[in-house]
Amino acid sequence: MKRLAIIGASYLQAPLIQKAKDMGCETHVFAWAADDVGEKMADHFYPISIVEKDAILEKCREIGIDGICTIASDLAAITVNYVAEKLGLTGNTMRCCEKSTNKHKMREAFAAAGDPSPRSVLIAPGTDLSVLEGMQYPLIVKPTDRSGSRGITEVNRPAGLQAALARAREQSFEKMALVEEFATGQEYSVECISWKGEHHLLQITLKYTTGAPMYIETGHMEPAPLTDAMREKVRRTVFHALNTLEIQNGASHSELKIDAAGNIRLIEIGGRMGGDCIGSHLVPLSTGLDFVGMVVQIALGQAPDLTPGPHHGACGIQFVFGPRDLERREALRAVPGITLVEESPIDPMDHIVTDSSTRFGYYIFAAEDPARICTWMEK
Repeated sequence: MKRLAIIGASYLQAPLIQKAKDMGCETHVFAWAADDVGEKMADHFYPISIVEKDAILEKCREIGIDGICTIASDLAAITVNYVAEKLGLTGNTMRCCEKSTNKHKMREAFAAAGDPSPRSVLIAPGTDLSVLEGMQYPLIVKPTDRSGSRGITEVNRPAGLQAALARAREQSFEKMALVEEFATGQEYSVECISWKGEHHLLQITLKYTTGAPMYIETGHMEPAPLTDAMREKVRRTVFHALNTLEIQNGASHSELKIDAAGNIRLIEIGGRMGGDCIGSHLVPLSTGLDFVGMVVQIALGQAPDLTPGPHHGACGIQFVFGPRDLERREALRAVPGITLVEESPIDPMDHIVTDSSTRFGYYIFAAEDPARICTWMEK
């Protein structure tokens, strides 16, 4: 039996833990003890924080793991690649990991390689803000090393800059912020799998957000309604950027915008599967491809199985921000041609949603006609 280490035990890792068990693996899960779902699902659970790379390395060496992986977590991906590199397992280099988890390093790499990316400036505590002269408002301020919309603010005039920087630094692990020129256009994400440097585009996702000032995702749709020509342009752009970041193995989640003229600008790329149920639920529903299974296969040093199975013509996910979204979920049950596939438990609505982690729940639906999903999402 193969022994697979999984970094993280939250609900985001639950599909990975279950898939590994279904594939006959013995699961060894590492995370800070918090009574999360992954603690109960794992064959073996170790209460070690996901940032304790060396402690996890020593335990994995003791266990004799055959592979290590995570999904939907930049922080966990750092430990995954560190352990994989030290033990000679399949993963990506730490140089790649730095560029794909730190947004400043990523922007530097994109600029050097000619990948289309917004202009950005790193702001450390004490930095003279005169370095921002010449940048055009609106600006996006974000932490250098977080995901899930944490600490992101759109700033439309200089008066709001200091508060946005303080918010970004508060959320940043390294207490650093990035100020970027705003990229216009519709937002998409691109879900890929890579094996020994060969990239495969699995699906393109149309993203819906709250808009300014924090751009929290309200929902996603697959496949994104793009022409074949634009899909090919996206594929070429993303594959070039994956090479820039030196992503060789495993899942990747690329976020970009396409403006009215068809210009693409890269927002960021994570060297791991996207969260928000995109990789774990939407990709299989819309393509028949076992994305999570591929992550397990690659971690074990096996080529990913790219054979599609049965799937729907389109699917979507809607996140719950308040009572109105629950009303929409109930209304969806009566919509012909759309099937409610899954609905999460709903958290108490006792706070304001400030990022992806504070939303109250979600529901997932599918249809054979993509127009039905698109119409519902556009309401």
